[in-house]
Amino acid sequence: MLKRGFKQLLAEASAQIETVSVQDLDYVLEDEETVLIDVRETVERENDGLIPGSLHAPRGLLEFQADPESPGYNSALNPEYRLILYCGTGGRSTLAAKTLLEMGFSNVASLAGGYAAWRAAQGK
Repeated sequence: MLKRGFKQLLAEASAQIETVSVQDLDYVLEDEETVLIDVRETVERENDGLIPGSLHAPRGLLEFQADPESPGYNSALNPEYRLILYCGTGGRSTLAAKTLLEMGFSNVASLAGGYAAWRAAQGK
């Protein structure tokens, strides 16, 4: 038996990170120092679409892209910026946001409901 399963990990992460609603997303993205990050896999973006203006940093590579000492560093993941992460429904982005907090990023959030909620709000 696992000491801490995904439900507990997700609950712990949810208690520590901010969430942004799809209704507030356009407003918060008006700030030039806010970056929307898609942590889904490439195939999900290709098959399902993406939120316009979002950058891609797959969950499996996030730590490498967020660390300036990594050869895979992505300068868009600037710790001085506000990073809003999204995935399919919000679980992976919540865990990813917690990981970034643990790495030392101070202003990270997860999009509540993820891409599915955004699409529903767009009437798609």
